[in-house]
Formats: sequence, C-alpha cells, structure tokens
Amino acid sequence: MGANASNYPHSCSPRVGGNSQAQQTFIGTSSYSQQGYGCESKLYSLDHGHEKPQDKKKRTSGLATLKKKFIKRRKSNRSADHAKQMRELLSGWDVRDVNALVEEYEGTSALKELSLQASLARPEARTLQKDMADLYEYKYCTDVDLIFQETCFPVHRAILAARCPFFKTLLSSSPEYGAEIIMDINTAGIDMPMFSALLHYLYTGEFGMEDSRFQNVDILVQLSEEFGTPNSLDVDMRGLFDYMCYYDVVLSFSSDSELVEAFGGNQNCLDEELKAHKAVISARSPFFRNLLQRRIRTGEEITDRTLRTPTRIILDESIIPKKYAKVILHCMYTDVVDLSVLHCSPSVGSLSEVQALVAGKPNMTRAEEAMELYHIALFLEFNMLAQEETTVSRPACAAELSNSCLLPQSYK
Repeated sequence: MGANASNYPHSCSPRVGGNSQAQQTFIGTSSYSQQGYGCESKLYSLDHGHEKPQDKKKRTSGLATLKKKFIKRRKSNRSADHAKQMRELLSGWDVRDVNALVEEYEGTSALKELSLQASLARPEARTLQKDMADLYEYKYCTDVDLIFQETCFPVHRAILAARCPFFKTLLSSSPEYGAEIIMDINTAGIDMPMFSALLHYLYTGEFGMEDSRFQNVDILVQLSEEFGTPNSLDVDMRGLFDYMCYYDVVLSFSSDSELVEAFGGNQNCLDEELKAHKAVISARSPFFRNLLQRRIRTGEEITDRTLRTPTRIILDESIIPKKYAKVILHCMYTDVVDLSVLHCSPSVGSLSEVQALVAGKPNMTRAEEAMELYHIALFLEFNMLAQEETTVSRPACAAELSNSCLLPQSYK
C-alpha cells in the first residue's frame, strides 16, 4: 500500500553513483488516489526534464556561435584600423597634397577651439523675450493709452492686437494715434497690479510677478473667456512679421548719403521699401531706438503722426545693403537667422551687387555674406543677430575651408 520511498531518492537529495554527467537533483512527491488503492510518483527535474546530450550540445554550440558573431561585430566597429584606411587613402597622393590636408585639419581644429573660447568669453545676447520686457517697462514708441482704474498704461497697438483677440477687436475701434481707451473688464478681482501683469504676459509670455491669484484656475478660465488664449510669443511675433498689421515705419535704401542725412528726397532714388514696427526695431536695436528718439525730440515724429503716415527711415546701402534687410528684420521678430532669404528670389538684389557685377567681381560666397551680416549686426548693436550669425556661419566657413584644400582631382 502506498509508495515506497526507497524506490526513488528523497526530496532534494543527490543521486550517488553512476555516470557523473547524469547526476541530477530531483524533488519527489507522491500522491494517493482517492480510493487509496494505488499511487503515482511525480519527479520534477531541475535540468528541465530528460534532455538528450546531443540536443544540449547542439543548443550550446548555437548560442556560442551567435555570441562570437556579436563580439566580432562589436570589435570591428570599435577598433577600426583608421591608420590603415588613411594610409590606403593617401598612398597615391603627392607630398604637397598631404601637407595641405594636414594644414587644413590643423586650421579647422584651431578654428573650432577659437570659436569655443569666444562663445565662453562673450556676454549672453538678449533674447526677444527680454527685449520685449524692456519695451513694456520703458515704453519706447507707444501709440495708444489704456486707462484702467484711473491709471494710464501706454502700450503698443500692434503687439496687443497680434497677441490678444480681445485687444485686436477693441483697438480696431480707435485707430487714431495716441487714443485713450477706458478699460472695462468683467472678470472679478482684477486690480491694477494684476492688469499690469496681464499686459506683461502679452509682451513676454510671462506674468512677471508672483501672485497667488494666478494659481486660481477659476480666474484664469474667466480671463481666457474674456481675453482669449494667446499663442506662444514666438508664434504671434512670427505672424506679426508675416502680415505687418499696424506697421508704422518703412525702411528705404539709397546710395545718396546726402539724401540719407536729410531723410527725404526724390522717390525715384529709393529702392523697394520694407515695412516694420517701431516698437520691435527700437526694442531690439539701440541704433534704431536712438534714431527714433531723435526724431521725437526734433518734432519730426509729430508731423508723421499728424499726417497719419508711417515714418520713413532711409538707410545708406553702402553701409547696410538692402539684401540683408529682410534677414535682419526676420531675426528681430523671431530670434532666428534665416540666410535662405538672401537667395530665395532674384528681386532681393541690391545696388552693391549690381556694382559688383559691373566691376567684374565674382559673387559673394556664403561665408563672405555671413561675415558682412555679422559686421552689420555690430553696427546696429543687435547682439542676438551677431551671435546667431557666428553660429550659422560656422558650417559655411568649414565648407569653404574644405573646398579650398588642394586635394587631387580624383578625391574632390
């Protein structure tokens, strides 16, 4: 009756004797039938059952082969013989060509190190957000006044209209310069500091103050329902650049220096004009800001406002070629340098290009255009353009340096 424990090893006991390779450890259990007339033994092998030696050997050899393949592949990727490849490449070169290649590598390495050190040494350029914060704080070239709780807030029509649907509708009803608009806000709990923070947000994308009320979801929902939800600052400023709503200044170009100094003259002497906003160009460039403030002091600005005509700024094309004007304006509105504008249309040509063609000079390379734009940015005191331009021009300079290397014709 029952199972004889002597018929199989005790649980967790090793079987002694026999072939050592066939030694296994078993966990034995026995179960009786419900009637108690018989029993069945269950053996659980820790070696996954009875596996044939040849199957185990085949599986082990297959894994070993796969492992060797992976190791070989990793070694070939990590320890490629670059010296051998270089020797094969240069085996047919002349000594002068090899020397020119070495000089190019040394020059590129020095240029990279110099660029890194210059980036670490120069001060951080002011971003669009920081300049817009200063624009709201110092009120450059404002053109409309908002009256809220008997307090005057000088603002810029184009900025608010581009950023907020509520102000776009409100300002369209008072188009005249210097209009005073009394604000009537339905959202409860909005006082003067909070209204100022709201305007600061429209200029910069940040409230600019710590106030627990801005953490109140109910108030934010009410403000969103009344004023609308603006896009990001970058998106709205790009839209302002594309459509130029409420533009109040035009940039013209002339080769006549006396005409530039006089800010007037025959329209036939002027090239195509570019539209812009005084608020943006005065915020981004101290050069334009000082120029516009001088016009205000001399009374010229009052004349333009009385006649409701945009202010015309005439630039000397020998200093600021017209072909760079759109790149400069685009960077002022977006903080992005887009050199593709220079070659996207044949109409972008300028007087300096025509003079160069007449004189038989070759077209400027991308690196030369980048350097010229860099010097224009320094002249305008537009540091963001200057620093971004050095970043954008590095690939162009590297390509020019590579093309100038005296390589054999078969390797070019």
